Amino acid sequence: MFRRGRGRAGGCSQARKVTCENPTSRADSLAADAPDSAWKRLSAGDGSKGPRVYDWAMATLPRIDGLAPTFERWLLIRRSITDPTELAFYLAYGPIGTPIDELVCVAGARWAIEECFQQAKTETGLDHYQVRRYDAWYRHITLAMLAHAYLAVTAAGTPKAAAAWSPSAQARSAVSWHT
Repeated sequence: MFRRGRGRAGGCSQARKVTCENPTSRADSLAADAPDSAWKRLSAGDGSKGPRVYDWAMATLPRIDGLAPTFERWLLIRRSITDPTELAFYLAYGPIGTPIDELVCVAGARWAIEECFQQAKTETGLDHYQVRRYDAWYRHITLAMLAHAYLAVTAAGTPKAAAAWSPSAQARSAVSWHT
């Protein structure tokens, strides 16, 4: 991932060991050390019930071998507004100086992708295959996704669909929080 020079953000578990000062720490223990000023209320995009607003914190992680000189790593933490004990963690990698709102948008894109696959499963039978070989599976998936793309473009072109659519104080640590 680091050698390709492309940024990305992916979910991780709270027990995930993150390379930092000791030499590794769990993601949940790093989250417990986040100062109150590190949390920012941001939307991860629109969902079926409106904007998906959460509290987010971003910590810059120490550099590791193989990291491009113009890139850095972050631990992105999502906290529920209604239940502050409910946390989700993302490891991100991208150009130095990437703002937290951009990383939140990247992490929030996962919902749109999952929704797309769920629609493809129900509308085009993406998950209804009984194949024994890779080439047969590949053909089925390709045709199901092509059919889903056609249906999405066709539906988006109708006036009714166009009107309904909307764009979605401790010892110093090696981790620095964005406040």
